[in-house]
Amino acid sequence: MNYVNIGSIGYNHEHDDTFIMDRPGGPGAGLFLLIKTPAVFMLNGVEENIRENSFVIIEPHTPCRYHALGDKYTDDWFFFEMNEAIVKKLRTLEIPLNKVVYLGNIEELSQMIHIMTYEHYSPERFHTETEQHYLSLLLIKLSRTLMSSASPAYAAFSKHNAVFTHIRTRIYTEPANVGSIDELAAEAALSRSGFQHAYKNMFGVSIKTDILQGRIEFAKRLLTSTNLTVEEISRQCGYSSAFALMRHFKTETGQTPTEYRRGSK
Repeated sequence: MNYVNIGSIGYNHEHDDTFIMDRPGGPGAGLFLLIKTPAVFMLNGVEENIRENSFVIIEPHTPCRYHALGDKYTDDWFFFEMNEAIVKKLRTLEIPLNKVVYLGNIEELSQMIHIMTYEHYSPERFHTETEQHYLSLLLIKLSRTLMSSASPAYAAFSKHNAVFTHIRTRIYTEPANVGSIDELAAEAALSRSGFQHAYKNMFGVSIKTDILQGRIEFAKRLLTSTNLTVEEISRQCGYSSAFALMRHFKTETGQTPTEYRRGSK
């Protein structure tokens, strides 16, 4: 897939019952929505009540209006440049435009948008390339879901895969809330050894290595984007002490956290 410019993106945005998105001239760019709560949508003058766990891609000049059907409205979303290449890609994948479609299980797709959101605003190298790969994967997974939603075997696989994706997302975005390997195995409803084997097969790296790498990457982001002390950063990264962070950071990067922070300015 050719490069697709994503203008802005958001994950799990929640609005109260006063929220109304009204674009009579269209959103101005392609708009992808994962709709997580019941809502009222009007597209091209046709209004309908929408179930939670639905999606829609709205073209730039399609009149649209939507709001909560209840006490709140929550969605994942991104605006993107709708060029000829992406339209062709959507057509090839049989993904409809300007039509709200109920999906049922959207957890895996939502976690991909969570990762894309992180990459979109990340200062890390290759964040744009990573975002593009996840976008391509998101569209492929969406197409597969649309074509295979009636398959019980596929639904079971998607649920299992979504748990692992959610765990790995937490490792790199909330390392202090990851928990022990035994707790993660219980979350995935697997034995400790079964979980470790399945995790490495899925991501090509052991869970222990990924947790340590997630802590280092999160520490780097906090060191370069905040004024938090090393002690505060160690807690947010899931370390038992600042000394533990400093020791691991030095081993992995060849620098102390303070040296890394100073060199990034």
